[in-house]
Amino acid sequence: MINLAHISDVHLAPMPPVRYRDLLNKRITGFVNWKVKRQKTLDGEGLNTLVRHMQAHNPDFVAITGDLMNLALDAEINTAYNWLQTVGEPETVAVSPGNHDAYVPGQLEKALERWNGYVLGETVDDNQFPFVRRIGEVAVIVCNSAVPTLPWMASGYFDREQEARLTRCLKVLGDGGYFRVIMIHHPPNQESSHPRYGLHGARNFRRAVATAGAELVLHGHSHKSTIYAIPGKGHDVPVVGVAAAGTAQSDTGGHDPARYNLFRIERIGKAWQCTLREYGFQRLNSEIVQRLSVRIY
Repeated sequence: MINLAHISDVHLAPMPPVRYRDLLNKRITGFVNWKVKRQKTLDGEGLNTLVRHMQAHNPDFVAITGDLMNLALDAEINTAYNWLQTVGEPETVAVSPGNHDAYVPGQLEKALERWNGYVLGETVDDNQFPFVRRIGEVAVIVCNSAVPTLPWMASGYFDREQEARLTRCLKVLGDGGYFRVIMIHHPPNQESSHPRYGLHGARNFRRAVATAGAELVLHGHSHKSTIYAIPGKGHDVPVVGVAAAGTAQSDTGGHDPARYNLFRIERIGKAWQCTLREYGFQRLNSEIVQRLSVRIY
């Protein structure tokens, strides 16, 4: 049996000091957004409480689907690395980058170098993504949809080359009998394909899953708790989004309060069994409760 925890959209707070020259690009729009709205809804202490609650379950692996940062400042890259070390060792934690981690050109490359073991694993060639982590009979495949975008844009991109590599990973791991979990920041469903916020190349991602199959897809980005399915090989594949871990429990901006998901995965005979439990804050107090328990396999 494997216990896999999933959190996303950490948006580490508070914001470090920002120099004027740091704002001579897209960051100016993000900084204004932070001052007007985000600093009221992102709560560093709430995140710490949520992570401690998650760690009390002793998960075997923690999947983090991006947006550790806000403006991808150099100071945020280092802060995110320090925070990752409090979550767990690199062998038991993996990060799929989000759009805020690639806020301006060049910063995602810096982050990937600094975060090192948290963004590395087995690969099919010299490309970093997707990479694979194997935990018992569970294989976690970590994709990257994060790319720099223009101001007011938060979209992601998944190209045909990454599709081909993902397809190869899924086929090999499927032949090996693994329970395959895919991590990606942006939701891959067609309904979330808004040009400003959605995943360009979602069809490429979905085609890889339909061709080679998978057992579970995890994503963030929407700051909402969601469950749906996309076509897979032989059966539909559950797709689970989790609310932003960095959102304060008292948020009134329309986002779900901070939450995390815990998946219990085990093989029963020749079949898989997977149960999802969702934990998070309630809107009216600071208590973390189990909000949902549902068997998805």
